[in-house]
Amino acid sequence: MEPSEPHSGALSGRSRDAAAIAAAHAAAVDTDARFPAEGLAAIKAQRLLGIMLPTRLGGEGAPLSQVGDVCYQLAQACASTAMIFAMHQIKTACILRHMGDNQRLHGLLRRLSAEQLLLASSTTEGHSGGNVRASEAPVEYQGDRISLERRASVISYGAYADGIVTTARRSADAAGSDQVLVAFLKSDYTLTPLQGWNTMGMRGTCSEGYILKAGGCADQIVPDPYELIHPQTMVPTAHLLWGSVWAGIAAGATVKAQAFIRQAARQTSGQLPPGAPQFTKVVAALRTLRAMLANSMRVYERDMNNPQALATLEFQSMITLTKVEASEGALAIVLAAMRVCGLSGYRRDGEFSIERSLRDVLSAPIMINNERILANLAGMTLVTAVPGCLYD
Repeated sequence: MEPSEPHSGALSGRSRDAAAIAAAHAAAVDTDARFPAEGLAAIKAQRLLGIMLPTRLGGEGAPLSQVGDVCYQLAQACASTAMIFAMHQIKTACILRHMGDNQRLHGLLRRLSAEQLLLASSTTEGHSGGNVRASEAPVEYQGDRISLERRASVISYGAYADGIVTTARRSADAAGSDQVLVAFLKSDYTLTPLQGWNTMGMRGTCSEGYILKAGGCADQIVPDPYELIHPQTMVPTAHLLWGSVWAGIAAGATVKAQAFIRQAARQTSGQLPPGAPQFTKVVAALRTLRAMLANSMRVYERDMNNPQALATLEFQSMITLTKVEASEGALAIVLAAMRVCGLSGYRRDGEFSIERSLRDVLSAPIMINNERILANLAGMTLVTAVPGCLYD
C-alpha cells in the first residue's frame, strides 16, 4: 500500500457520526434480521468504504490500523453494521494488494471509491464448509470470457452488495486447492436463494446461502494465486478486522456496565453495587484484548510487504491465534459485563441490557471455528520455538 498521512482525527469523527446513526437502528436491525440500511447509508455518506485505497484510486490511504478503529467504533453501535464494513474492507485489501497492473481491477477500485460500492465475500460452498482453502466450483473459459456457478452456503449481505468477490477453482481440471479470486459486479451475476439466515446474533449481516451464477471477462480474476492472497492478506486482515469488531462489541458492553455501576452508586449515596469488583476485571480484560490486537496489527503493518516474513511459522501462528484469542476474549468480557449489571444486564429490555451484545459476540468463536483453527495449528506449534526472552 502507498504511504500517506490520512487525517485520523477527521476519520474518527466521521466513523462516530456513522456509528450514531447505526446505533439508532441497531435494535430494529436485530429484531427484524434485516440489512442495516441506515448504518450503511451513513457509512457511504461519510465515504468510509474506500478509505483504505490510495489517493491515486480516489481513496485516503488509511492504514489497516485506522480501518480497525472504524470497525471498533461501529461495533459499539451495531455489530452487524461493523461486520459488514469489516468484510468489505477485507475484500478491498485482497484486490488492492494483489491486482498488480490489472487495469480492469484498478477501474473497479476507482469506482468503489467514487460510487461507494459495497463488496461482499463468497468463500464457503457446498461440502467444503468452512474450509476456505478448497473450492468445488471451477472457472470456465470461453476465449477471454469466464463463467462460474457455485453453491455458496453463505454470502453475507449478498443481496445488498454492489459486487461479490469469490474464490473458485482455477479451471475444471485444477485441484480444489488451486484457487483464484474473482471480482464480479452486480450486473455480472444472479443469486438464487438456497437457505435463510435466522440466527441468534449478527442477524443484520443477512448471511443467506445462494446459487451464484456469474460471468465476465478473464481479467476480473485477481492475478496473484489465492495460495498467496490467503496467507499474505486474507487471513491477516480478516483476523485483525474481525477482532476489531469483537473488541468493539466488548467495549460497548463495558460502557454499559460502567454506566450501570455509576447509576447504582448515585442511587445509594455512593455505595457500590455487588458487581463493582467484577467490573475491574472487565476493564483489565478489555485492556489486554486491545493490547493483543494492537501488537498483532503492528507486526502485520510492519511486515505486510515482506512475503518472507509473512510466510514464517511464527507469523502465521501468531496471526491465526489472534483470531482465537480475540473471539474468546471478547466473549468472556461481554459475559463478565452482564454479571456486573446483574438482572439489568440479563433483561432483554432496558438501557443496561447486554443481551444483544452477547448474542452477537457468540458468533465469534464459530466464525471459522476455533476448534478447526486449533486442530490445524497443532502441528505448527510443536515445531515453533518457545520464546526464550520476555521482552525481545
